[in-house]
Order: sequence, then C-alpha cells, then structure tokens
Amino acid sequence: MARSQPRKRLPRWLKAKAPGSPNYIELKRLSKELKLNTVCESANCPNIGECWDKRTATFMILGDVCTRSCGFCAIKTGRPQTLDAEEPGRVAAAIARLELRHAVITSVNRDELPDGGAWIFARTLEEIHRICPETTVEVLIPDFQGDWLALGTVLDAGPDILNHNIETVPRLYPKMRPQ
Repeated sequence: MARSQPRKRLPRWLKAKAPGSPNYIELKRLSKELKLNTVCESANCPNIGECWDKRTATFMILGDVCTRSCGFCAIKTGRPQTLDAEEPGRVAAAIARLELRHAVITSVNRDELPDGGAWIFARTLEEIHRICPETTVEVLIPDFQGDWLALGTVLDAGPDILNHNIETVPRLYPKMRPQ
C-alpha cells in the first residue's frame, strides 16, 4: 500500500473568509433596506466577507443592469430600469450611517442615457458632500462613450479621487468589450 503524501496547506492570504461577521450582516441589511447595489454583490466578489468585515464596500449606482456585456464581468446585462432619482440620497444616507471616512462609488454602463449617467454621479457626490462633508469620495466612472461634457459634469461635483475603469489592454478591447 502506497503512503499518501501529506496534503499541502494553502497560504492564509489565499483563503477567503466566509461572510457572516457582524459588520457584514449590517452592510447586507443596510444595502437591502436602502435598496442599494454594491459591486461586491453584483460582481460576485470572492473577497466580500473580508471587505465588508472591515466596513469597506463599493456602492454601485445607476441600477444593477449594465448595457454592455463585457467578457470579464459578472454584472447582469440587458435593458436597465428607469433611473432612480432618489438613489443619490440613499447612498449618502448609507455612508452617514456607516460613518465612512472614505467612500467609493462606481456604476454600471448606461449607454442608453445621453450623458451615460453623469448627472447621477454628480447628484450622488453633491448629496454625500452635503450630508457627510468630512467623507472623501472616490468615483470609478465608466467611459461615458468619450463624452467630455459628461466627464466635466462629474468633475464639477468635486470627487476627491477620480478613477476610470479600463478593464483590459487596448489590443483586447474588440474581444472583451464588444461595444
């Protein structure tokens, strides 16, 4: 009979903690109560338990359905619902209740909107600045289909950090980003 080799252990940093901490439960309840989306949930992020345990989440505005179907993304695609003009206030309320010092806001792509949803980004920033003036805000914006006016709308609202989602290298765009 052959002796089996001892099983090699995975390093601690490679193991994802199962969700369920008090902070995770609070964030889950709050996002449901305020009808908010997070990229953490929508993209099936494997680190959600660890991040939410540290009270870190990325709020996803403009709904939970993307107008693009990129090959690398787990977000639902299809025809989005109408815009929710109350969403910016709910995001700001969640940030206030969580007492966040730094908030991250991203979105789905809304190619059917003339400005790609830039005005909702601006309203969200304005509401956060009004309700939580000490909170720094980072926005991860879509490409707005190259609309410089849409970018200006977001910048005029005063994000502390502006990032852009560039999910892959240019030579792979045609394959990964069909639009």
